[in-house]
Amino acid sequence: MPKRPAYAANDQDKDERYRAPALDKGLDILELLSEQPGGLTRAEIVKAMGRGPSEVYRMLERLVARDYVSRSPEGDRYALTMKLFVLAHRHPPVRRLVARALPLMDGFASDAGQSCHLVVPEGGAALVVAHASCPGNWEFGIRIGAHIDLLATGSGQTLLAFQDEHSRAEATIRWEGTKLAIARAKLEPVLEGYRKAGHRIGESQQIRGVDDISVPILSPDGYAIAVLTCPYIQRLDDAQADIDQTLVLLKDVAAKLSLS
Repeated sequence: MPKRPAYAANDQDKDERYRAPALDKGLDILELLSEQPGGLTRAEIVKAMGRGPSEVYRMLERLVARDYVSRSPEGDRYALTMKLFVLAHRHPPVRRLVARALPLMDGFASDAGQSCHLVVPEGGAALVVAHASCPGNWEFGIRIGAHIDLLATGSGQTLLAFQDEHSRAEATIRWEGTKLAIARAKLEPVLEGYRKAGHRIGESQQIRGVDDISVPILSPDGYAIAVLTCPYIQRLDDAQADIDQTLVLLKDVAAKLSLS
């Protein structure tokens, strides 16, 4: 059983001129759950915090409603979602990732003769945040800022394949009882294949004649923080890297961008 966290005991030592008890309770719960990767039951949270069951229950319900905390499918355990991670890594870190990625993406586009784009998770979808054009006259691209489907795109499926446990549990709760949950379950054997291969290559589900090559950009724990996708087009009038060579070039870019 976890002990009451040190931050709760030290609250009295801090300046109390601007106390906000409800906010303190919410922050105490978030900090407590951050130390428990397996989550805690409500009774365990009540005991660890030394607060009344009713006030903890109300705060937990608000945190679940605001998507900071998830409730297990059985309803008896609570854990942090990825929302705090997403908030902490939203705009400035994405800009830094894009700044690092663009020169490498431009180099890939020049070497492979193909365009590519960078995708990050965004709630229940994915967001295109960067694009590099090939030097020739022909390319297929997707506009920056486009939201794309997780289940029906190469980039989205790659994000799902390398999703961390919290994001997977969060998606399970979000999609529970919907057609998306059924589609996700059917897709799981395919996603397992992508995880084993370390990438995805397959026909585009939007454009005929295009093969999507998607590789994850990984966190230190091996989970996808972003995905690089090349919509590979086979040119008939010009020399270019073949699809296997293109995969190698794209994986090289992803490896340089992955966090170690």
